[in-house]
Amino acid sequence: MKVIICGAGQVGWQIARHLSGERNDVTVVDSNADLVRRATDTLDVQGIAGFASYPDVLDRAGARDAEMIIAATHSDEVNMVTCQVAHSVFGINRKIARLRSQSYLTAIYSDLYRRDHMPIDVVISPEKEVAAAALQRLSAPASFDTEVFMDGMAHLLGITIEDECPVVNTPLRQLTDLFSTLRAVVVGVRRDGTLFAPEAKDQLFVGDDCYVFCHRDDIPRTMEIFGKKVSKQERVVLVGGGNVGLTVAKALENDPRRIRTKVIEKSRICAEKAAEALERTIVLNGDGLDAALLAEAGIVRADAMLAVTDDDKTNMLACVRAKAEGCDYVIALINDPTLVPLMTPLGIDAYINPRATTVSSILRHIRHGRVRAVYSIGDAEAEVIEAEVLSTSPIAGKLISEVDWPEGSLIGMLRKGDKVIRPLGKTRIDEGDTIAVFALADDVPQVEQLLQVSIDFF
Repeated sequence: MKVIICGAGQVGWQIARHLSGERNDVTVVDSNADLVRRATDTLDVQGIAGFASYPDVLDRAGARDAEMIIAATHSDEVNMVTCQVAHSVFGINRKIARLRSQSYLTAIYSDLYRRDHMPIDVVISPEKEVAAAALQRLSAPASFDTEVFMDGMAHLLGITIEDECPVVNTPLRQLTDLFSTLRAVVVGVRRDGTLFAPEAKDQLFVGDDCYVFCHRDDIPRTMEIFGKKVSKQERVVLVGGGNVGLTVAKALENDPRRIRTKVIEKSRICAEKAAEALERTIVLNGDGLDAALLAEAGIVRADAMLAVTDDDKTNMLACVRAKAEGCDYVIALINDPTLVPLMTPLGIDAYINPRATTVSSILRHIRHGRVRAVYSIGDAEAEVIEAEVLSTSPIAGKLISEVDWPEGSLIGMLRKGDKVIRPLGKTRIDEGDTIAVFALADDVPQVEQLLQVSIDFF
């Protein structure tokens, strides 16, 4: 499949890495020649330096025979015009655009994206993806990462192992014996900065970050087994009232749990805009690092604090200050994945990587057909792929123990009909089943071959 990716920043680079790794013909376009060079030097892709919306630049990128274009530059307008040119001049069939401005995303203007107007097939909003991720973090406050699969019936939880965890130093195979009815599987462990798929004989140690797949109904029990207390989230403080903060605050206002929210925003203009847009949320104008202002926002009584400014270091410091002032659970918005290892030493409970959520969302739309969801873990170190098992798949009709799974992969959950079950070696995989597989980045292509879900299959 021939794909043109416009924008060679973090999002464009990650998507290019995924697609080129699946042997697709990928061309990256960016006005910054250094970013194009970085992509061509590190990935098996072609590169064109120039403005993505220019027809002659797209022509040089091979738009005449491209099947898909992904517009992920930093400019909404460039992304929109790029899709229009791709449609009108080159007839590219599938067009995906990343749009940030809320004005372009308002539901009453959704007719704008019809084929006879502005022909964009899929609109990705980073702010909406981040808001959804923030709400998921709040729904599982004892975990540092969370994602839902199988129509919400299965959850992936990131859990840090601490001293009070009852199952420390216990081989994973013993957990299966001790909790035979628990529908939960440890699929990934990060130890000393290295992520790996554990074997049955492996143990969990204090300081490990582990990824656990579990059934929705077993989340409270799973958290308890891993030594976590689940508390209700009724009061939330948001630091940052820009696009992301405003989207999160609106989502919290509409949440049926009636969460009481206060927003702290440094810019007076942004604070006034947020106050006008929000109905029940109190907006305070000032610095989120100011202890007195945090006290005024009720940080001591808050169940959680989210720092979602556009500056990673401000978000991290705001979380540290909130912890020092007595807030139990803090979440930071982190764009730079190299800062993630600092989360645990600083006492930050969870983080949201907007680029990772955007990449996951775009990949979910690219891998159409039988792939239902794709979630990128860490700095693209691993993926969780949810897919329907096809009749042509090598795994159809086999027991899980009979399949030659790559070393860095584990099955998290299996859905048969309307039942989600914990996979065992003797479980048979049938055509039509839905399977969720954790795979380290190097093993993703092999897993996709087993699932028969790579793009060229369609």
